[in-house]
Amino acid sequence: MNEESPWGPGVTAPTTLENAVPPASERADVSRAQNGDTRAFERLYRTHAARIFSLARRMIGVDLAGELTQDVFVRAWEKLRTFRGESAFGTWLHRVAINVILHRRGVLNVERGRLDDDEGALDQVAARRGSSELGMDLEGAIGKLPSGARVVFVLHDVEGFKHEEIADLLGVTAGTTKAQLHRARMILRQHLCR
Repeated sequence: MNEESPWGPGVTAPTTLENAVPPASERADVSRAQNGDTRAFERLYRTHAARIFSLARRMIGVDLAGELTQDVFVRAWEKLRTFRGESAFGTWLHRVAINVILHRRGVLNVERGRLDDDEGALDQVAARRGSSELGMDLEGAIGKLPSGARVVFVLHDVEGFKHEEIADLLGVTAGTTKAQLHRARMILRQHLCR
């Protein structure tokens, strides 16, 4: 039986934390991959694909997350020779991923909706039924946030970037990122209090 992978057609599941590559082996794989070893790069892919997929899903939505994960690794392969080892490979790859995702947003003209004032965006997100009447699908709610607010929320509250870093990535002021973060939190809070 062939089940479709959540990472896209023909993409195998990444390595789990239990059998992840140790840092020394990862450094060796990076070096081998920089010299053209595709098997070494495949091991790097298996180690990091789930994290990149999760980042893409949160920043741009599940519909494009698998495709963007592939795009990130294609870009990483193309730029691998620029990796100098000054940081962990995962850190470098994360930055590549954010750049690829933000570029795709630009291509899709999503940033034009950065200041979308649709306050009722979360009205369509249903609360989860089950153990608590107050529970909800937070991933779904984040996905329904206006684009600019969602990206800032994910980068700041989920990924831990500072406002100045987000402003540099998005080409806006830190004040704009703070306003978008506040807006995202207020929309989520309103939805949670219903």
